[in-house]
Amino acid sequence: MAAKSRTAGGKLLFCILIGLMLSIPLFAVYLLVWERQSQSSAARASIAQGWGGPQVIAGPVLVIPYTRPETETVTENGRQISRMTNVERELFLSPTTNAVDTAIMPERRRKAIYETVLFEARISGRAAFILPTDLARHGVTPDQLHLDRAEIRMGVSDPRGLLSRNMLKVNGRAISLQPGKGLLATGNNGFFAFIDWTAASALTIDYAYAVRGNGQVSLVPRGGRTDWSVTSSWPHPGFGGDFLPTDRDVTDKGFSARYSISNLALGEALVLTEDRRAPMIATEPYGGPAVTSDGGSTAATIGLVELVDPYAQVNRAIKYGFLFVGFTFLAFLMFDIVGGARVASAEYVLAGSGLILFFVLLLAFAEVIGFTWSYLLAAGAITALLTAYSAAVLKSWMRARIIAGLLVGLYATLFVLLNLEAYSLLIGSVLLFVALASVMWATRHIDWAAVGTANDAKATPDGDAGVS
Repeated sequence: MAAKSRTAGGKLLFCILIGLMLSIPLFAVYLLVWERQSQSSAARASIAQGWGGPQVIAGPVLVIPYTRPETETVTENGRQISRMTNVERELFLSPTTNAVDTAIMPERRRKAIYETVLFEARISGRAAFILPTDLARHGVTPDQLHLDRAEIRMGVSDPRGLLSRNMLKVNGRAISLQPGKGLLATGNNGFFAFIDWTAASALTIDYAYAVRGNGQVSLVPRGGRTDWSVTSSWPHPGFGGDFLPTDRDVTDKGFSARYSISNLALGEALVLTEDRRAPMIATEPYGGPAVTSDGGSTAATIGLVELVDPYAQVNRAIKYGFLFVGFTFLAFLMFDIVGGARVASAEYVLAGSGLILFFVLLLAFAEVIGFTWSYLLAAGAITALLTAYSAAVLKSWMRARIIAGLLVGLYATLFVLLNLEAYSLLIGSVLLFVALASVMWATRHIDWAAVGTANDAKATPDGDAGVS
């Protein structure tokens, strides 16, 4: 008994079902990208281990102990009794001016096929302190201060990265540094120095230290005015946080940036009876840094951005996988329905598998030789493979050349979409419209219910038709 061939509508439906079935391996490739990206993050973390993480720096801040009477309520013999006690607290005095210079020296480190960017930041600056005349407005009087036990505190979020080239001078006189006792903005990490200040005149602090880290460096500004100048040979900075630079210059040889932040912008007084909490600092997945403040400290952040993230680009490319499968299947279907070529179900599956293999090859090569060359290599290999296979399936090298031209156009378009992220939706929408209009025009006279039967009658006069 002769097998009945599918109608044109039936073939279209079957192509759609095969395309949906191929979503399973496409999703598996997506999971593979996620797994390789996680492995890459772990490898980069191991490279930076012991070097220093993303660094947050703050200070200098002058911390002065003071004693003040406070009412304390206690329970004795079942009765509540109020009594006055002397409680020692800390006064946090920010500088009236703080000029900070930071030179960031990047360094690439590799482990196997993974690479990350580390840096050494050399920080120097000068700050000036004056004891306010209106100290009583803050609930503290000068006679309550223990100026002989004052401390200068510097905050560094990851003190593992501190190097030995550190210096602090008070009014031109070098003093020794002590570990620990940083600022709350840096998790109480950093270093400090004891000073004996009479408050009769201004206090000038000169400081210099070097710290290692990776990813980004953030400055927590304190005081009446903070001027931060940053230079680096890294050509791809990411400016983020609560403040952006007032001036910046970015070239292929590096960048420079300058910040000028007043205490009016900070929204805090020079005198605080409680230290400010740490800023909420996070890094965007594939871009520059971002900072969100929740009532704590504010910060300006500069990240060393790696523009080419192969995992992010492969992940974006996978999202267009259905377009590749759809356009290629549509070309096979048109040759099947309009041109009379017989394309079997297994041939659709094999062609679709080749298209999905492109993304696996792209991921594998991108980890080793970079995204652009990997894209060219994988696209060329899959185009050659499917062109040769199409010549056998469609029984014509002319038709195979059309498939090759289609694939070249698709891969070229995808490459443009990946590099023009802002216009990817617009370009993709226009291409889909053009493709749909072309198919509608090419099939406007087709009788979808009868084409398959008519082709079978021409191909098998004796009524014995094969199954496609």
